[in-house]
Amino acid sequence: MTGSQHLPRGISALIPTAHTTATPGERAAAQMLHLREATVPVPVLAAAAELIAAHLDDQDPVTREAATAVHARLLAALEDAAPGR
Repeated sequence: MTGSQHLPRGISALIPTAHTTATPGERAAAQMLHLREATVPVPVLAAAAELIAAHLDDQDPVTREAATAVHARLLAALEDAAPGR
């Protein structure tokens, strides 16, 4: 197909963006807007919190803001999942 433009695939195809060169933070923020509830094992939450923590000091302010929001939600979910609650 000559002259065709590259179309997003997978989950990216479902995320509306104003431009095609969205930053990771913009994509994460768009995804988080649609996330309401998920059930995952506690070790997965802990691993996700550790992985997202690497982006808390990202140079991109949108990525940093999204990472901070996601990290806080993950930590709150971990706290709620603590034994004795």
